[in-house]
Amino acid sequence: MTDFTRADVTLANWRLSPFSRWAFQNVSEIVPSAVIRAHPQTEPPALALGSLAGLEVTGADGASMSLADFLTASETDELVVMRDGAIVAEWSAKHSDPAQAHIIFSISKSLTALLAGILAGKGLLSFDKLVGDYVPEIAGSAYADATVQQLFDMEISVDFVEDYLDTSGAFDRYRRATGWNPPKPHNPAPDLKTFVCGIGKGTGTHGEKHAYRSPNTDLAGMVLEQAAGKRLAALFSEYLWRPIGAKSDAMITVDRIGNARAAGGMSVTARDLALTGELVRKEGAGLIPPSWIADLWTGGNRDAWKIGDQSALFENGSYRNYWYETGQGELAAIGIHGQWVWVDPASRTVIVKLSSQAVPIDAVLDQAIIGVLRRISSADL
Repeated sequence: MTDFTRADVTLANWRLSPFSRWAFQNVSEIVPSAVIRAHPQTEPPALALGSLAGLEVTGADGASMSLADFLTASETDELVVMRDGAIVAEWSAKHSDPAQAHIIFSISKSLTALLAGILAGKGLLSFDKLVGDYVPEIAGSAYADATVQQLFDMEISVDFVEDYLDTSGAFDRYRRATGWNPPKPHNPAPDLKTFVCGIGKGTGTHGEKHAYRSPNTDLAGMVLEQAAGKRLAALFSEYLWRPIGAKSDAMITVDRIGNARAAGGMSVTARDLALTGELVRKEGAGLIPPSWIADLWTGGNRDAWKIGDQSALFENGSYRNYWYETGQGELAAIGIHGQWVWVDPASRTVIVKLSSQAVPIDAVLDQAIIGVLRRISSADL
């Protein structure tokens, strides 16, 4: 914090630049958070980019530049490159601490799905059941006739707009329900569960269109809690975080009565996040059924994707269990403000990029990042 102090960072501005550079690694000081326990271990010193530092890549403006310059230009905080299960290159911004957990926003959705795959493999969860079989409180809402699989594939028709810059409408009320925005005494928001269970149905039919709506995943987290009988942070710790060998505790934000923000509230270190990508690359590594992992590549409804609201991100792509299949063989987990996990089986590469981009979504920069991730994957490391 060179141009502001801790006292300057508030619930009203923590996702805005420049305050986000500090807040994205200290979310639990801003929003109440539950701990996801690891088996804490001392990490070896961070590596450097090495030969990748001068790797020639293409920036958002089409200009050629070095990878190191691109990372700075794209407001990157942390980069981890893993090949064959070993970390081979790392990069940290001057303001960033690689040992500190960083918020991953909607990559939280992808980790929630991995947890669901584990629970399904243990017979604790069925994707074929109705959401209401686990959370009966959704009776009368958009979710009353939806399946768990439709919930995890973002194929729910809801009367809700995903507008990250909203300051007065439904998305702002949703953010206030999560505890992410300051309260408005004249227009109070309910707790997160009450908010989600009050969302009405849209004009379409479940299962026909990819419609990216974050409350779906918050509800998915509630489904997992009911299926396995524990709070979400405890489930993550027991079934995912400790088994993969995560070395640092993670965090997940909670609302005022403890509902976890499965849609975007997790904070983890870049190294531990790379372990989740490696879990996917290694076909579940005995923790998740290989068939469930394979389904991330093959099970998505490509027709629903083509008419959905994210189709421009990956031409010929698909979306399955909160993971993106790129149409060219890779898988991606993505969060706003520049969070990425990239899994490329062909080159045996996993890449994590954590950032504090000033704007939530930058479509032009996203395409540049995709090109850079592919460039790194194809490099001789």
